[in-house]
Amino acid sequence: MKIKEINAKTILRKYKKIDSWFISKYGMNLYRGCLHNCFYCDGRSEKYKVDGEFGEEVSVKINAIEVLKKELEYKHKHESLKNCYIMIGGGVGDSYQPIEKRYRLTKKTLELLYEKKLPISILTKSTLVKRDIELIKKINNKNKAIVSFSFSSTNDRISSIFEPGVSLPSERLETIEYFKTEGISCGMFLLPVIPFITDKIEIIEETIKQAKKVGIDFIIFGGMTLKEGRQKNYFLDSIKQFYPNLYTDFCNIYKNDKWGHPTPDYIQSIHNIFDLLTKKYRIPKRIPLNLFQNILDENDLVIVILEQIDYLLKLKGKKSPYGYAAYSISKIREPLSDLKTNLQNIKGVGPKTEKMILEILETKNCKYYNQLMAE
Repeated sequence: MKIKEINAKTILRKYKKIDSWFISKYGMNLYRGCLHNCFYCDGRSEKYKVDGEFGEEVSVKINAIEVLKKELEYKHKHESLKNCYIMIGGGVGDSYQPIEKRYRLTKKTLELLYEKKLPISILTKSTLVKRDIELIKKINNKNKAIVSFSFSSTNDRISSIFEPGVSLPSERLETIEYFKTEGISCGMFLLPVIPFITDKIEIIEETIKQAKKVGIDFIIFGGMTLKEGRQKNYFLDSIKQFYPNLYTDFCNIYKNDKWGHPTPDYIQSIHNIFDLLTKKYRIPKRIPLNLFQNILDENDLVIVILEQIDYLLKLKGKKSPYGYAAYSISKIREPLSDLKTNLQNIKGVGPKTEKMILEILETKNCKYYNQLMAE
């Protein structure tokens, strides 16, 4: 393990539009690199420009709290900080990886966000998050908090191979159960499922069954990407070591896609399994409306509901205009309530979408959305 202390110029990262997976427009990386060393992690990709040997070296932004405090104060004075969850974490390092025990940047960030009365969302693989339960409860009582854990499955044996520096799935499940008893909403990010290993129907079903048992509020699902270069090479070298008979199978479904996606047929097949099993166990496939209904401003609320509808329809293999409509709305600066008589002038908004938007503006709810979430 090699630790490098660095000074950051910025911490808070604003997205171009609301992220309907996390219900967030802001994220942060307090650490660059991750000692969890998951074999499939796309943080290893050259795209993210993480220096050093990924999984063994990590950079610590030792001035993170001072910078974040200034950024929050600046936004408060000079621009509107959008109403949404603030993501504690980013794509290139778990905020609760082992060095958090020493540097406590995540805990100090939570203290600051509590002071600023901001809702928070945490995604981690580490049970270290239990250390901060009292602080998270205070935030939840004042503004709302969601704590989510990512899994490739709930199989401890498989996890010990592919996620060598991570709390075992059984320990993560116990932590979810603990947080639920403390009144905290919890999610499972079942991603990535690993092709030919954790994507089998019996393994996915066992994972969803265990999630249901501990009281999970939602599950977000996804396959594994392998971007060309360092990430793909590292993962395939690991497959040669632990599952050599599967090497050719991986090469057959990962064929130099720009974004590292497997073949479309494979993607559809695993999503069909997920859709079938979440229906069986009646678990929401996205963060449900009751967890963000009274947090977002009206435009972002419409965007998130439309994007979730879009996802739910495409999961069933149906076409949907709602994602494009949501994207068009994300470009609009005026409140939608000021455009009620001109909604169909927005690209992608037809009569049916207009009716849904008006319903959301009036009630902060949508019957069609509720119907799809319940199916």
